[in-house]
Amino acid sequence: MNEIRISGITYSGDEIRADRTIHFTGQSPFHHQLCLFLKDWFSPSRTMRLRTSGSTGVPKEITVRKEQMLQSARMTCDFFQLNKGDKALLCLPLDYIAGTMMVVRAICAGLDLYPVEPSGHPLAGGAELYDFAAMVPLQVYNALQTAEERQRLSQIRKLIIGGGAIDEQLAEALKNFPNAIYATYGMTETVSHIALRSISGTGADRFYTPLPGVTLSQSDEQTLIIDAPRVADAPVVTNDIAEVREDGTFRIIGRKDNVINTGGIKVQTEEVERILRPHMTGNFAITSLPNAKLGEAIILLIEPAADPDAVREAVKKLLPRYQQPLHILTVDAIPLTGSGKTDRTATKNLAMKTVSLPDSV
Repeated sequence: MNEIRISGITYSGDEIRADRTIHFTGQSPFHHQLCLFLKDWFSPSRTMRLRTSGSTGVPKEITVRKEQMLQSARMTCDFFQLNKGDKALLCLPLDYIAGTMMVVRAICAGLDLYPVEPSGHPLAGGAELYDFAAMVPLQVYNALQTAEERQRLSQIRKLIIGGGAIDEQLAEALKNFPNAIYATYGMTETVSHIALRSISGTGADRFYTPLPGVTLSQSDEQTLIIDAPRVADAPVVTNDIAEVREDGTFRIIGRKDNVINTGGIKVQTEEVERILRPHMTGNFAITSLPNAKLGEAIILLIEPAADPDAVREAVKKLLPRYQQPLHILTVDAIPLTGSGKTDRTATKNLAMKTVSLPDSV
């Protein structure tokens, strides 16, 4: 595993470490970043520093062993039966685990890796047909909007989607695709995904199935505990509230941090967002603020593209009284983390600033 194949050309680890002429490195800043990652990977060090997504706070760096990353890569490559020479698309940032693990999978299985500058439209204007790819929901959604990209999306033999929630509309749009499409569940601490659920075909399911060697349990607070000794030295106690079935399959209800206690009733932020999502225009977010009467008041932030009156009607129609927001506030943009997820801390701070304005109440 001392080599990698990129766009049809094989490079040895020795070549990359020695700073010899690497054909791909000058093609774009992304290709240069890939070269830097490979130098780090092929270095004598047994560990790497990875950055978490920051979905629950400030991103942080953690140290993982390269062997753990290889074990994770093997789990994925074995599951999807990826073979040497299969073409793999790299279109995710190398700042986060999802992008770096595509590179490690290519090294592990001898895949032919095709780097494409990360963007909202990685399938636009290309001609390659890929055997394997990893994308975020926004990239998949964008690809469905044009005939050319939609066709190319359907030709990716095996596609995994992660880094954010896949709403019901997107899942429905992909259900009848001819290729194998899976949603992933995992985190930097588990060195990428440890479970998958099928989105396309007759096997489409709302519940994730753990990869071989992964066992799950729940804390007293019903949060998921992951025991994956191949990729993590100790069980990972997550903040994800889950429903786990007897056969080990599970679904995520929401994060423990995102439970709103309003009037003595616990409301899961993600569940409210899931109900509203098909009826919303533009990005939006549920958050909360302290309230003398309720303890916490539910707040809905919407972007200017949404019609406030239509939103209010949807809220009254779809949500029980205890889940309905006390305030619906229009903001310029919903704060996002570096990986494109809702920045919950920044969203709460924005609500605190906005709700104090007389014309926002």
